Order: sequence, then structure tokens, then C-alpha cells
Amino acid sequence: MATAAVMTYDSLVADVATYLERTDVATLEKIPTFVMLAEQIIASQIKFLGNLTVQASQMTSDDPVINKPARWRKTVSMNITVDGKRQPVLLRRYEYLREYWPDPTATDVPKFYTDYDFTHWMVAPTPDVAYNFEVLYYERVQPLDSSNQTNWFTQYAPQALLYGSLLQAMPFLKNDGRVQLWQAMYKQAMDVLTAEDKLRVADRQAIAVDS
Repeated sequence: MATAAVMTYDSLVADVATYLERTDVATLEKIPTFVMLAEQIIASQIKFLGNLTVQASQMTSDDPVINKPARWRKTVSMNITVDGKRQPVLLRRYEYLREYWPDPTATDVPKFYTDYDFTHWMVAPTPDVAYNFEVLYYERVQPLDSSNQTNWFTQYAPQALLYGSLLQAMPFLKNDGRVQLWQAMYKQAMDVLTAEDKLRVADRQAIAVDS
């Protein structure tokens, strides 16, 4: 009995070269870039719950700035544990935090957070102790490469990844007449993923309301 084909990074690179019908070194060396760009575009277009992640960590007392996880994409919620009980830390704009807690050296229980920059959050008030906290966030997929052969895309979105990679090759190859074909195939694959993604998000929101 034949086993089902499973996409890997190496098989994807080989498939892209085959579909493009190119064997020149210049094109083959660019295929990893085409794959990387396709991953980024797909990730920007969908919010799949398979990449919804929870991380528990600890704040640093007297420091309002907190490191985000390495592949953080978007925060959903944050809570801290105070006297053994969890309580929410609410999202507010940066300007609100600065106005609410103008002296960062003053400390208390954090009530609000904001995106300080792409790699850090800021909370206010500044933590008076090292509170345990938990954050729910969307995580960027671990990118594919020769040492990371599979990820969410290869498992659940192989068609979109293949046709997306082929589309990313078109500007480099310029006069390839198949661009409309790749666009149509990519759109078809993404329409399916987007519909599934919206359904998962709607189901999650319904559960939250019911609870």
C-alpha cells in the first residue's frame, strides 16, 4: 500500500524547480528566497488557531518592559497572578500608559500593557514584585530551511505554499507566461484556508461568549 506524500522543505524546493522548468544555478539559488517570501505572505493573510500559543513567564520587579517571545506576531490577551489569583492586564495605547503612570520608578500591580516596540511590551504600573504572568498570542511559524523540514504550512497548506513560492519567482523570471495560472491556483488554495480560518475564529469567539 502506497503511503501519502508529505511535503518537506527539500521536496518543496525540488518541486518549485520542476514546475519552473529551470536548472540554471541563478534560479535554483533563489528558490529558498521564493519559499521564505511565500511563507510571510500566507502568514500575513490568515490567523490560524493552530498557531495560537500560550506562554507563562515572570515579570521583573522595578522594570516595566517585558521581552516578547522570539516569534511573536500579535497579542490576544495577558493576565498576571496576584495573591494566587489571576487577573487581566488590559491593552491600552502607549500614550495612555505614559499619562496613567508618568513616573516609571513608582511601582504597583500592573493593570495595563502596550506594544512598546516589536520585541517588547510595556506595562503600567511598573511591577512592584516579580509577578507571574501568562500571555496568549499568535506565533509566527518556524520558517522552513534545510534543518527545519516541516512546519504548519507543509502540513496544512502545501498547495498554497507551492503556488505561492511559484508566484514569488515570477518577478525574478520576468517573462514567464504562467503567472496567471499560478495566481489562480494560489487564490483557490488561499480561499479554502481563509474560509477555514474564519470558521475557527468564529467558533472560538462563540465559545468565549458562551463561557
